Amino acid sequence: MDRIYNGMRATDLGTEGWFKPWSGGNGGNCVEARRLPDGRVALRQSADPDGPALICTPGEITAFIDGAKAGQADFLLS
Repeated sequence: MDRIYNGMRATDLGTEGWFKPWSGGNGGNCVEARRLPDGRVALRQSADPDGPALICTPGEITAFIDGAKAGQADFLLS
């Protein structure tokens, strides 16, 4: 795999290893995640698997998940 970067086509990261940890009851519109070999995490929109991927460092994904658990992202729901 060549250089991995934000905005690259998610399918260029491969088709195996994508998970839908946040799916459920939303009509199939899910965020999919895949752990990359170097420890980063790729995110993509399940409805557009050929679309761009967001690449997060381990620290970024940890901060996001910890913040969401602490309610820091609740403003996104209202």
